[in-house]
Amino acid sequence: MALLRSIVHALWMLVTVIPWGVLMVVSSIWKRGIPLYWMAVRWLGWAIGGARVMLGIQTRVTGMDNLPKDALAGAVLLVKHQSTYETFLMPTLMPHPLAFVFKRELIYVPFFGWAMARLDMIHIDRSRGAQSFNKVVARGRELLAQGIWIIMFPEGTRIPRGQQGTYKTGGTRLACATGVPVIPIAVTSAKVWPRKAFIKYPGVVDVSIGPAIQSVGRRPDELMQEVERWIESEMRRLDPEAYAPQAAVPPVSA
Repeated sequence: MALLRSIVHALWMLVTVIPWGVLMVVSSIWKRGIPLYWMAVRWLGWAIGGARVMLGIQTRVTGMDNLPKDALAGAVLLVKHQSTYETFLMPTLMPHPLAFVFKRELIYVPFFGWAMARLDMIHIDRSRGAQSFNKVVARGRELLAQGIWIIMFPEGTRIPRGQQGTYKTGGTRLACATGVPVIPIAVTSAKVWPRKAFIKYPGVVDVSIGPAIQSVGRRPDELMQEVERWIESEMRRLDPEAYAPQAAVPPVSA
């Protein structure tokens, strides 16, 4: 049954993303910025809604009151990354437009990537090192000034359930450079949508939004250590069966 439901959902994604991607590219000729972003979020809502109806995946969110309330308040969201689910989900949850920082190669993915290329996102060439990060800071400042929040996955890639990747400081370096707070977010998506898996399963994805952590006067490395401690402790609280019984939170990355 899980296989059949996963096939149906995959077909739903395919038949909706093609016309949506074309419409996004065409609409971007005269519509850009935030209006085009909310148009994109509509398709993401279809994907998440389809997962709820076709796959039986529910979402339970806590901590929305931890998000900044000011209409122009900036923030860098640092999110646990376990599957594709949270990349679709986060824009549908957040009251502000989001700008993802992602590798440039994704813009060449037919339809989906073409649509992303027309949005106010930050795509980078990882091979260019410091020059790429300078682009993240410069573009990040512009977007944050417009009330757009920056979202990053500090582990850099999807991490299997019950495991912990290396937390990189790009997100906290951006926050410290721009003076905005970071918001740590724990997500248990791998319980129902495993990393790189086609078959998905019914269940509940917990999303826990942590308190804002101020970046002013902080060093990026020690700020990321605090983010890492919060997220990994929260992951063990939300999904204890995925970790060894009574396991301590692993030491933070150097």
